[in-house]
Amino acid sequence: MPGDKSISHRAFLFGGLASGTTRVTGLLEGEDVLATGRAMIAMGALIRKEGQTFVVDGVGNGCLLEPEEPLDFGNAGTGARLTMGLVGAYHFGSTFVGDASLSKRPMGRVLDPLREMGVQVVARSKDRLPLSIHGPKATAPIEYRVPMASAQVKSAVLFAGLNTPGVTTVIEPVMTRDHTEKMLEGFGANIEVETKPDGSRHIHLQGQGELRGLSDFQVPGDPSSAAFPIVAGLVVPGSDVTIENVLMNPTRIGLIETLREMGGSIEILDARTEGGEDVADLRIRHSELTSVEVTAERAPSMIDEYPVLAVAAAFAKGRTVMRGLDELRVKESDRLSAVAAGLAANNVRHEEGADWLVVEGDPEGRGYGGGSVVTHLDHRIAMSFLVLGLASGKPVTIDDGRMIATSFPEFEDLMKGLGGMIEPIREEA
Repeated sequence: MPGDKSISHRAFLFGGLASGTTRVTGLLEGEDVLATGRAMIAMGALIRKEGQTFVVDGVGNGCLLEPEEPLDFGNAGTGARLTMGLVGAYHFGSTFVGDASLSKRPMGRVLDPLREMGVQVVARSKDRLPLSIHGPKATAPIEYRVPMASAQVKSAVLFAGLNTPGVTTVIEPVMTRDHTEKMLEGFGANIEVETKPDGSRHIHLQGQGELRGLSDFQVPGDPSSAAFPIVAGLVVPGSDVTIENVLMNPTRIGLIETLREMGGSIEILDARTEGGEDVADLRIRHSELTSVEVTAERAPSMIDEYPVLAVAAAFAKGRTVMRGLDELRVKESDRLSAVAAGLAANNVRHEEGADWLVVEGDPEGRGYGGGSVVTHLDHRIAMSFLVLGLASGKPVTIDDGRMIATSFPEFEDLMKGLGGMIEPIREEA
């Protein structure tokens, strides 16, 4: 699998900020991650590639330089939001721009806590790109309770806390992916995590400490990318696929747990620890899936995987119910509506609610397909419905596949290598 996207973004951010050199192997070379790398270069970090390793010479915590040009994040929502937190604690100005999709996405959830720390925000449209931020002479440490299950908001506040005097505290009622906390500890930050009796996590970060580069930082394979060959292997008859080097962090494997509950044959092989994270190989075989009810509590561990879970549900016996999906409304697109529209276009019975989705499955899937899916420039919508097409009675068409390169540039070649038929549409002159 290509390197985990979340960890790859953070490898450039932490490596570019730390003192000394960080050597990163397995990094995802998608357009989103490279945009984060370019932003760190614009603020003084040196990044070069030696063979399959990225070498990052950092500036030292508190020593970022004011960027001379706007920071262009393309389609990278994670990169933009985390970098806003990082530079918000600096007494200089920075401007953030992105493509048409990123410019529609709300940034207020990140900007609100930064404002509490003293950061000024100027935007043409309410908290959407393009926007400029300017940090105060000294940001104020805050105790911030994250109002939704969002690793991006948590991480943005912690990044701001790195150059803030005193202790910055983030409280998350529901645990989200914890890569930022693990990497803060790995790079030498003074961080403490408490889990209270009510299950909430209190994360305390001492600001203005030293971060040290890591000589050997390995990025494990992305479970969100693995989701597509996993589901394809489960729904395409005759499939038997082994996927190597998949991140198995407990905050990221909600899809795997759900598919196994549906009867999916997913065998965990060679479970191990690499770079402080749980990793394993997965053997996937075609399976007879049955419907389940996915509760809202599972959403934080699989929020990016619901589109492809809906595809798996289309081939499961019975009605699969998914709840707690309100976060899908503010992703690269309104993913909940995009999934529902794609299912409708390809004859999959379903119902959509404000924060829920029900899919009525047909294990044969012979009546599926034949429709065109509007992707809204969203890579996960594009890949999910191409997977639907692999097992449908008729081909499935997507309106644009170019954005797949933002997170999974190897997707098309990998699927073709496994026997999948994915062809570009050739328009007649």
